[in-house]
Amino acid sequence: MKTTDTLSAALAAPVGSIEEYTRFVNAIPMLSEGEEADLARRYRRDGDLEAARRLVMSHLRFVAHIARGYAGYGLPHADLIQEGNIGLMKAVKRYDPEQNVRLASFAIHWIRAEIHEFVLRNWRIVKVATTKAQRKLFFNLRSKRKQLGWMDRAEVERIADELNVDPSVVTQMEGRMSGQDIAFDGYADEDDDEGGFAPSSWLADSASDPALLVEQSDSERDSSQRLVEALEALDPRSRDILQRRWLAEPKATLHELAAEYGVSAERIRQIEAQAIKRLRGALEA
Repeated sequence: MKTTDTLSAALAAPVGSIEEYTRFVNAIPMLSEGEEADLARRYRRDGDLEAARRLVMSHLRFVAHIARGYAGYGLPHADLIQEGNIGLMKAVKRYDPEQNVRLASFAIHWIRAEIHEFVLRNWRIVKVATTKAQRKLFFNLRSKRKQLGWMDRAEVERIADELNVDPSVVTQMEGRMSGQDIAFDGYADEDDDEGGFAPSSWLADSASDPALLVEQSDSERDSSQRLVEALEALDPRSRDILQRRWLAEPKATLHELAAEYGVSAERIRQIEAQAIKRLRGALEA
């Protein structure tokens, strides 16, 4: 069996491809049941990180084997292995050898959970499965299908019965999985004719709708007219305070206006507030 120093040296060795990585992890000796239990106890009892590392290292081949089963999703195999390794480390952290279960049997659920999350995050730009039931269906549907084409009614009903879901849910998930991501604005190397199939080419531009433009213009003109009329309806002092506080540059302060009109700053604030209330009422009428 390799010593700790040998394992450390092996870890430091460069790994240039999946094939090299696979050969590397397959060369790491597996642990006996007794060795595995002893290392797990050392980690749980003493926090021995070297023991945890050996537990992880001895199961890397197991992760690579599981990750190979997810190659059909079109994601990089190295990324699938990396996510599975994260799940393995989480399993080692929670593993209890006193339960009389081997680490591989305990870790498989954690490894698959991490890989599943990675697949769902990266398989499509738009998520195809968000609920727990949809996630279960997503990963089971690929293995249940007998052909690559669209399923017939009998196959849909068979899969729905096996997975205990409604046939319409199976059909909907099949549509999501069979669809492909489309660039919203098309691609840079597309010509004008092909670029016309991009979703952005089919969206209506509400800013160019003549009816909306006329409506907006009329609304702005009506609002401006109401504002002018409301200002003219104010008494001269209120109109002057409002204009100098909101429309002039630089704006007058409450204390400047108070000194000019011979009242307190609080009184100027009250006049301003009353004038604004009258303007708002005129505009909302």
